[in-house]
Amino acid sequence: MKAEKVIVERTFNSPADKVWSAITDLNEMKNWYFQLEEFEPRVGFKFDFMGGPEDGKQYLHLCEVTEVIEGKKIAYSWRYDNYPGNSLVCWELLDKGEQTLLRITHTGLETFAGIGAEFEKNSFNEGWNYFLYTALKEYLEPEK
Repeated sequence: MKAEKVIVERTFNSPADKVWSAITDLNEMKNWYFQLEEFEPRVGFKFDFMGGPEDGKQYLHLCEVTEVIEGKKIAYSWRYDNYPGNSLVCWELLDKGEQTLLRITHTGLETFAGIGAEFEKNSFNEGWNYFLYTALKEYLEPEK
């Protein structure tokens, strides 16, 4: 089975500490990401949430934080309740002064092969592009 991954990156006109807070602080995440009940950027922290296409089936996501480098990187497992497969989502920040490069790498997508269109690489690519280029952009860089 060929390894499948999605990499999406974007440079924000925001300092790294602001981007880090947006992707790790529960109250900020609720403004642009999934509606999480709980979240802590701490290795071993488990969290879950419902998500899926706006007009489609919703899936229970089960995640566990696997790595944290404060201000630079956070990674967590990403799987679905009652479905095979287990993947890893990694968020990496590169501080560029007043700007920050944010890269999302989602690996292990091949473990979801054959269970439906929502679990294919293209679907994840569309989802992560939406979060970086629309939702997080609007949160960090609101129109004035």
